[in-house]
Amino acid sequence: MNDHAATFRKASQHLRKADPRLKTVIDTVGPCPLKPYRYRFALLLRSIVSQQISTSAARTIYKRLHALTGKGQPTAEKIMRLSHEQLRSVGLSTQKANYVHHLAEMVLENNVRLHQMHRMTDEEVTAELIQVKGIGQWTAQMFLMFGLCRPDVFPHDDLGIQNGIQQIYQLKSRPDKQTCIEIAERWQPYRTVASWYCWRTLEMETPDGPW
Repeated sequence: MNDHAATFRKASQHLRKADPRLKTVIDTVGPCPLKPYRYRFALLLRSIVSQQISTSAARTIYKRLHALTGKGQPTAEKIMRLSHEQLRSVGLSTQKANYVHHLAEMVLENNVRLHQMHRMTDEEVTAELIQVKGIGQWTAQMFLMFGLCRPDVFPHDDLGIQNGIQQIYQLKSRPDKQTCIEIAERWQPYRTVASWYCWRTLEMETPDGPW
């Protein structure tokens, strides 16, 4: 999968030509450094942990959970060995503890085939992931972008994306979903890379994860 760097270089060239406003951001920020993340279960686990809490709180809870699972990356097998009470002890809510167990269960039962997802289409990956309690469209999109490095994913409902577009295009108000979709048409087939630059425009962290 060494072709990801080449793909993103090509994406940068395309976006510079397709969108002069985004070109300024690209020239300022520099190359997009995304690459596939090999620990796919851990990535989804962290995504669930991070939902609806601050970045600092999410990092603290995930660090505790990681320590509880022992050496190496968290796996479905390790998570299933933990009781509900143990998951709650690291700071997870009752609901999130249930989500975490359900994710592990779905992976172990091969309903979510993480090791085969690089061969699947974006739609197939999303369909499997959203079977898991606690994983919706946005989380699936983040997995496609940051886990699998799919080049043309566009999370139009993401607040950071909307704010980034507002700033890049100097709009008076935050654009609605349809406006974002229309603007992003010129970024195809590299909307993942353009989205990353939208986040960077705000000088804010990209959604919490290993990237």
